[in-house]
Amino acid sequence: MAAFTSRDVARLAGVSQSTVSYVMSGRRPISADTRKRVQAAIDQLTYQPNAGARALASQRTQVVGLVVPFGTAGDTTALLPFIETIAGCARAEDHDVLLVTDNEGTAALTRLAGRSLCDAIVLMNIAAADARLPVAAASRVPVILIGIPDDPQGLPCVDLDYPEAARLSVAEVVAAGHDRVVVLGWSAEEIARGANYVGRFERAAVEAAAAAGVEHLAVSPVEVSREGARAAVAEALRIGGPRPALLVPASSAVPWVVQALTERGVLPGRDVTVVGLCTDAVAMTTVPPVTNVSTEPRDVSARAMQILFRHLERGREGPAGGVELVAPRLTRRETTLAAP
Repeated sequence: MAAFTSRDVARLAGVSQSTVSYVMSGRRPISADTRKRVQAAIDQLTYQPNAGARALASQRTQVVGLVVPFGTAGDTTALLPFIETIAGCARAEDHDVLLVTDNEGTAALTRLAGRSLCDAIVLMNIAAADARLPVAAASRVPVILIGIPDDPQGLPCVDLDYPEAARLSVAEVVAAGHDRVVVLGWSAEEIARGANYVGRFERAAVEAAAAAGVEHLAVSPVEVSREGARAAVAEALRIGGPRPALLVPASSAVPWVVQALTERGVLPGRDVTVVGLCTDAVAMTTVPPVTNVSTEPRDVSARAMQILFRHLERGREGPAGGVELVAPRLTRRETTLAAP
């Protein structure tokens, strides 16, 4: 059976073929009655437009490129809320997502933009000094960053407010009566590649501790594994004093740290305070459930896609630069000690 074409849709709806195109692309205002007739004809014929022909006609691919950090030492599962949200936002705007790993560095960006494979690019895994940004800034398609480099080079950025997350974490341990806070840092790989959020959180934590008059100590790096958490916890308890407070800003390390404490007979919420920077879902999987500052990956992703599609509606030039921060939330659970 031959596939139906837009001409068949137009004939059944009693409109011109160009009207069918306008209804599907949204490029011109169409009356509600005409749009309803065209949609009814599309549904009746189960018409699916040819993606290649539509791209040639509209100069759009209906694809968003997503460059993600698979293959790094970080927790790949932490990427799933970002990917799911970005894919859902794209489908709501009649776009598909082309997933590209960032192992190729600038080559992946050059291929995406240079071959006209997508209408826009979402770039993740941002380093404080990121070698990909000059290529991204010169791209022929809009690029938005999830993360904030030292120099965004005019590109728009969306991310969690990591400095505020640090301030909330320190305020929680101060409210619990601690005079010393130990930050269990990120993995050696994240530190070596200069992940943008590492410095943003650490600087704010040091400043917040100084402002509150509490001592700031650090254990770093902390490898994301059972043995890495055991070693980090042993050192944190050694330097943390009799009533320590532990901040764990690496989301993937939070469950390991809670488990390592429990293995030593140190119960979070009874013997130590633990605050993790992680999603609420991760916080609720630990035993006991950990006090957390939320990382809001879905809100960050949704905001980035709103900015990107708002721009694509206006034209092909890149969206205006600027930084948008998503506010974190602190939820006190069972791992915060009662104030003395």
